[in-house]
Amino acid sequence: MSRDHSWRGNWKGRMYERVRERGYDSLTAFANARPTASLVALAEELGEDDVAGMQVLSELLAEAEQRKRIARFVRDMLVRELSECLPNGWPAVLDDASRFKVAKALGSWIADTPETHKERVRQVRTALLATPPPPGWHPLGPDDELLLTLLPDKEV
Repeated sequence: MSRDHSWRGNWKGRMYERVRERGYDSLTAFANARPTASLVALAEELGEDDVAGMQVLSELLAEAEQRKRIARFVRDMLVRELSECLPNGWPAVLDDASRFKVAKALGSWIADTPETHKERVRQVRTALLATPPPPGWHPLGPDDELLLTLLPDKEV
């Protein structure tokens, strides 16, 4: 049985050392190379027992704030949630099962969104539910055309 040691010691240093070992100069660059991977998958790739998805989230947000790219971060998180919860893309019909999956993706996304952007992402959620994307829509990254329309790079 493995033990989680993710919060022990200098976890930020450990995580960034592993990012550099993989040839990236930032956690964002590492994550951008895997645009549909979940935060847990990113964490496991960096260290299965000593990097947590929440740590990856925290540092991706910190890098986004530093670079003033929070809107892109927010879109990036939506892509990851949709990829995890809706691997076959947006459902053609919102029956009970697919509605739950959509709600899970959007709810997790909103929960992980910084307060500065929560109202805007709630508006995006409402827009997606009122006028659903085409069946099978599966954004492959944060620069997806529909996502850029719904949440442009202009910081709110």
